[in-house]
Amino acid sequence: MFSKYKKPEAKPAPQAVVTPIAEAKPEAAVSMRRAAPAAAPVAVDKELKRKQRMGDIKLDLHRVLLDNLNLAALEHASEADLRAEINAISAEHLNDNAIVLGREDRITLNKELYDEVTGLGPLETLLQDESVNDILVNGPQQIFVERSGKLELTDVTFKDERHLLRIIDKIVSAVGRRVDESNPYVDARLKDGSRFNAMVPPVAVDGSLVSIRKFKKDKLGIDDLVQFGAFTEEMAAYLQAAVATRLNVIVSGGTGSGKTTTLNALSSFIDNAERILTIEDTAELQLQQTHVGRMESRPPNVEGKGEVSPRDCLKNALRMRPDRIIVGETRGEEVIDMLQAMNTGHDGSMTTIHANSARDGVSRLENMIAMAGIEMPLKAVRSQISSAVNLIVQASRLQDGSRRMTSITEITGMEGDVISMQEIFRYQRVGLTPENKIIGHFTATGVRSHYAERFRMWGYDLPSSIYEPVAAE
Repeated sequence: MFSKYKKPEAKPAPQAVVTPIAEAKPEAAVSMRRAAPAAAPVAVDKELKRKQRMGDIKLDLHRVLLDNLNLAALEHASEADLRAEINAISAEHLNDNAIVLGREDRITLNKELYDEVTGLGPLETLLQDESVNDILVNGPQQIFVERSGKLELTDVTFKDERHLLRIIDKIVSAVGRRVDESNPYVDARLKDGSRFNAMVPPVAVDGSLVSIRKFKKDKLGIDDLVQFGAFTEEMAAYLQAAVATRLNVIVSGGTGSGKTTTLNALSSFIDNAERILTIEDTAELQLQQTHVGRMESRPPNVEGKGEVSPRDCLKNALRMRPDRIIVGETRGEEVIDMLQAMNTGHDGSMTTIHANSARDGVSRLENMIAMAGIEMPLKAVRSQISSAVNLIVQASRLQDGSRRMTSITEITGMEGDVISMQEIFRYQRVGLTPENKIIGHFTATGVRSHYAERFRMWGYDLPSSIYEPVAAE
């Protein structure tokens, strides 16, 4: 064994007599549960008992590992050495307790124990599952995931609330944060770039709440989104012209509607010779251009100091000679600086906001300006918005879990005290299938782009057919 990873020998303490798990009678545990339906297959019952037994073995072994491993030395251990040490301690415990496991069960057990010691325990398998987009923990016994826009309950659980809190603490301590009763919520970023948010008791009533938005290593391009049916080739051609000719774009949508994915895809139309600065709460954008400067805001530390707000980043970005500024999400007083940047020579800037439609997006901008404490007449605020923002792209997650670009709307100026807008493309819903899948199609509204002449001057002379409405099939 690798003794350098083991705790120094101490006087042996009196040991409680542990009944070998292999000798435990499953009937005693089963009697406390509801009787299984008479028609249930025997194989399912055996699999359930096997899982329960494996869970008990894992909990015992995890306690043994914590008692025996020198956790301070683990930071300097190689993965191979650590795995070998865990395997050795595991084998020793199984032999001492006369527990016999098959080869596959032993391999699975050792992998899960390694995840417990070095990773995020039960969540590790979900993080490695490419089909999972979001992981949502509602207390130790209820873990949901989102796949293809739909939530589903998993069979993954934590042992208890203490187990869950230990995993949360492991995550936040790695980024120099802490979470406890005096500071019951925290935002952090995992090593792979995934967004992490947690809220612990007493604020979380029924157990700690955790949400993880997984970081996509392979970003989706425009062609991918067209292939998935998020929008059409005609809409992609229009968006390419809009971004390349440096229109200021806002991507609007609800939570999980694909705003960041859309922003990533739109950024692919930016010329490689331009200097781009990005500002985010959690670095998610994956721009492929050569000249990109990335900034990430920072919350205050435990003493309430050291905060770097998105507005601080934005103010500094304006001093760094950007051609374009991309803000991951605008949701506070940084909206003032963002609109001023769009109005003062930083054409082609982009950001996202939370809103349900293009008109709601404009209202949200107005509200953010008001909440920032800027006292301006409403007409002046709207004039500022109408001159700064050229295009609002609405992303939506529909009731069947699919994500669509449901509207592309241009802001054309002011008519009296009202911001004038015109919709160029929309997603037209026509019904539902028996499986509750939405039936619909994308169509142009028939309105010619307000920026058609600008497109032509920049070499993007879109055909007039792109604006012709499409009839439902």
